[in-house]
Parts: sequence; structure tokens; C-alpha cells
Amino acid sequence: PARRLAPLAGRVYGRRWLVLLLFSLLGFAQGLVWNSWGPIQNSARLAFGFSGWDIALLVFWGPIGFAPCFFFMWLMDKKGLRVTVLLTSSLMVLGAGLRCVPVSDLEIRKKLIHGGQLLNGLAGPTVMNAAPFLSTTWFSPDERATATAIASLLNYLGAAGAFLVGPLVVPPPNGTSHLPLLSQSNTEHIKDRIEAVLYAEFGMVSLIFSAALAYFPSRPPFPPSVAAASQRLSYRRSFCRLLSNFRFLMIALAYAIPLGVFSGWSGVLDLILTPIHVSQVDAGWIGFWSIVGGCVVGIAMARFADFIRGMLKFILLLLLSGATLASTWFTLTCLTSVTHLPLTTATLYTSCILLGIFLNSSVPIFFELFVETVYPVPEGITCGVVTFLSNVFMGVLLFFLTFYHTEFSWFNWCLPGSCLLSLLLILCFRESYDRLYLDVVVSV
Repeated sequence: PARRLAPLAGRVYGRRWLVLLLFSLLGFAQGLVWNSWGPIQNSARLAFGFSGWDIALLVFWGPIGFAPCFFFMWLMDKKGLRVTVLLTSSLMVLGAGLRCVPVSDLEIRKKLIHGGQLLNGLAGPTVMNAAPFLSTTWFSPDERATATAIASLLNYLGAAGAFLVGPLVVPPPNGTSHLPLLSQSNTEHIKDRIEAVLYAEFGMVSLIFSAALAYFPSRPPFPPSVAAASQRLSYRRSFCRLLSNFRFLMIALAYAIPLGVFSGWSGVLDLILTPIHVSQVDAGWIGFWSIVGGCVVGIAMARFADFIRGMLKFILLLLLSGATLASTWFTLTCLTSVTHLPLTTATLYTSCILLGIFLNSSVPIFFELFVETVYPVPEGITCGVVTFLSNVFMGVLLFFLTFYHTEFSWFNWCLPGSCLLSLLLILCFRESYDRLYLDVVVSV
């Protein structure tokens, strides 16, 4: 027998918002550094002699950095958030510092930049996986989805910031910048502006690391809910549970395929839009607003999910339906010789922004559904597996891009195909809320 009770009132602390802020800023910085080169790829080619292969590889270091993902999951499970966050932020400081080493030899400089991007990519498993773990550890049940959304989406907002900062600070090689002081650009001036961005990012990462070193506790003195205090499965048993759970594998693929494709696509957006005569600045604004829109809507959706529980599948169906339509519109618009659809700045802005809103806002909803589906598997392990899968798909896509980077229609068609496949998987998925049940229903 069981009786329904109000969610148990655990002990919550005001410092939880400071912990959330520090972690979110770390994710923001990681996304900003990862996406530094795609929005200014034309300028980087001129200043550092990068090729199209180099630009794709600089983005590719992100998914490659997920190779030790399982180590970071183990570290989070055994040692807690503080040790994991400090290790992650120290890798980011070292990586950002390598990119700033003033070497005159361009070949050595390029290798240092690639090495810095790899070290920053190694921080990806923590900033992308730990959001549900942090929200469960510090926040009450009616705040968890919101905290997950903020902690996970700030990484995407950092990538959006790169779309804004890069093209506005670094002038394009053809002198088309709308800023008067940058209109007469040359190679040395472009290189100096890129280095200014690199130094600024290094300073920001160092500041966040110092703040985390000064104060970032692993957990509060008392847990905020029953789920936070409950016993979890061991590391080995967790993987056995995940790999044998068909429903989890289904929803994991529904997340990993479209989000992996979209992350790779947005990382080289300027490269994709250049052949259809979209300027570097316009491509930057398109990428910026698509991710910012997704972050705003994602936090709003998560807050809605906190108030009305048990609606995660329905929300995902709406978001993936919109993503399928928006990605199809964008792909058909780019095929002007076949479809004869109008290719204008307005249509590109609208379709890309809608696509970013629908896909990016689905991330925290997916994360909450993963944890609910496989509880009591630890949150860090669950989300680590799905983000690893997402980066595998992203890596495969960018791997092919390094060989087929002269024509992009195949790349664009991957977007609606992945969204449609995800939508079908979600339709077939049977949802459950095991963690929420523990917090709301107490056996007697």
C-alpha cells in the first residue's frame, strides 16, 4: 500500500545558485572556445594559413575530446563535482593558454592552436554531462528541470557568443565589415584581432578556474530530496542497466542523432553558407540567434516541465516536429536551382533560428527524461553515455566533411533526415518517471 504525499521538503541552500552560476559560466567558456574558429574561418585562413581541412578539424576536436568521457563519468561518480570541475577547468586554462603562445612560425602556431582546441574538447564531457547530476544534488524536485536547462544550455550560449564576438571583432578578409575602424583590413590587422580574442578568452577561462578553486563544493551538507539521498547503482551495474534497457537506447538515439548532426552543422555554418554568398557577419548573426533562441525557449520549457510533470514526451514531440519542418525548409531553400524557393536573408534567418530553437531547447527535456527512465543509474553516467553517442555522430559527420568539403547539399540533407528519425523514435517510446515517483510517493 502507498499513499500520495506532497513532494518531500528537503533542505535547500541559497548557495546552490552560486554553484549553478560557476558551473554554467564554465560551460559557457568551453562552448565559446570550441566555436572560436568556425564563425571567422575566412579570416583565420588568411591570418594563419588554415585550410578547409584545418577549419573542420578545429571543430572536430570537440567530439574527439569525448574519447575519455567514461573516465570523467567515473571521476564524477566516485569523487564528486568539485574534483571533476577543477580538473576540467584546468584543462581549459591550459588549452586556452596554448592558443596564445606567440610563435612566429605559422606551422608551430597552428599545431599549438590545434592542441589547445583538443584540451578544450577534453572539458566537454563534464560541462555537457554534469547538469542533471548538479541539479539533483543541489535543487529540489520542483527546480530540477530548470537547473538542468540553465547548466546545460549555457554551453550552447557560449557557442552562440562565438558567432557574435568573432565576426564583430575580427574583420573579414574582403573588408566588408560594417565597423568603420575595421573596413580597411589587412593580414596583420586580422591576425592581431584574432589574437586579441584568444587572449580575452584565456583571461575569462582563468578567472572562472580561480573562482571554482576558491569555492565549488561537491555537495550540500544535507540533500534536497529523497532521490538525492538515495543509494545509486555502482559504475559497472549502471552500464549493464543502460545497455540492456531497450527504451533507454531508443531515446538515447533520438537525442544523439539530431543533436550530433546539428552541432557539427552549426560549428561550420559559415563554411556552409559561404557558397550561397552569405557574408561572415550574417552567418555569425544567424548562428547566434538560432542558439540564443534555443536557450531561452529551452529554459522556459524546462520551467513549464517543473510545474506540469509527466509531459516530457509530449514536449519533445512538439519540438522535434518543428525541427523537422524547419530543417526541411532550410535545405530546400539552399537548392534554389531545383526548388526555386526564394533564397533571401530573411528566409535563411527564419529557418535557421527556428531550427536552433526547436533542437537546442530539447536538450534539457531529453536529459530529464533520460534520468527518469533509468533511475537509479547515476545522472552523470546516464548523460555521459548519451552525449558520447551524440559526439560520435558529430565526429562521423565532420570526418566525412574533411573529405567532402566542396559541396554541402548532402550535409544539409542530414538535418531533416536525423530530425525525422528522432521524431519516429520518440513516438514509439514509452515514458516513465521513476525518480519523480520516489520523490512524490512514499511506501508505508
